[in-house]
Amino acid sequence: MKNNKQLTGYIYALSAAILWGVSGNFGQFLFQQRAMSIEWLVVIRLLVSGVILLALSASQKKNDFWLIWKNKQDSIQLILFAFLGIVAVQYTYFAAIKHSNAATATVLQYVGPVLIAVYLAILNRTLPNFKQSLAIFLAITGTFLLVTHGSVESLSISSEGLFWGLLSAVALAYYTVKPVNLLHKYPAVLVIGWGMIVGGIGFSFVHAPWKVSGEWDGYTWAFTLFIIFLGSLISFYIYLSAVKMIGAQTTSLLASAEPLSATVMAVFWLNVPFGLMDWIGTICIVFTILLLAKGERKGHWKIPGARKPARKS
Repeated sequence: MKNNKQLTGYIYALSAAILWGVSGNFGQFLFQQRAMSIEWLVVIRLLVSGVILLALSASQKKNDFWLIWKNKQDSIQLILFAFLGIVAVQYTYFAAIKHSNAATATVLQYVGPVLIAVYLAILNRTLPNFKQSLAIFLAITGTFLLVTHGSVESLSISSEGLFWGLLSAVALAYYTVKPVNLLHKYPAVLVIGWGMIVGGIGFSFVHAPWKVSGEWDGYTWAFTLFIIFLGSLISFYIYLSAVKMIGAQTTSLLASAEPLSATVMAVFWLNVPFGLMDWIGTICIVFTILLLAKGERKGHWKIPGARKPARKS
């Protein structure tokens, strides 16, 4: 049973990563070639996905639909996760894509696992070992090469693209670590569903969902539906399910497929120029995840205060 659960977690994490990589490229197409606004896409995918997930949760009689709101501390954690996790990770990522491209934005976001490692090291009051220090060095080196092409005199991407890309890394780290306790107490479908609804309602004050933007044709419809359902509804659910099954660090390892899939698709489909320094920077950042995952498997990365699952799934 344990091996089956781990295998399922691996498949979930890998599938979510690929779906995100593809949806990132679709987002670039919509922003740059169909004039769609980031704000509208974020709010509509949150509301639609959230409604569907909560409807699914309500149909499962074993789940108490309002249970998470009966605990004040858990309610506060959910609201924080909704805005600082779900909304933040989506908006910052799409903003980075708009101001650069899907490949660069996705690779920059995956500095996130390094931030997780640093955060957990601080909580555990331990100094980084050799592998962790090497991972941090590679992440910094990879980011430098990706955004400068090795030259200290200029950036190869806009300052806005760099800002949103690094901010998306912070959001990804928060999104991965923050809901661990909630996922051990409540079904993932309930946590993500409420998180998306809360985030979507709040973000509606930034951009009303009925104010549709963009030039609409067959591609717009197809790519928008993909982003909402496969790139959000399915991928976010299975990603956090993987976190629950195999842990945050191992899930981040398998999620390294996202920058690779996003980069390959951007280069060959959107004709995004990606030079030698870009590939070296990408490989450096992906390799940091491989190094950090070894530490997680050996038990070096534990979240203090994290509750054990209340029951077997």
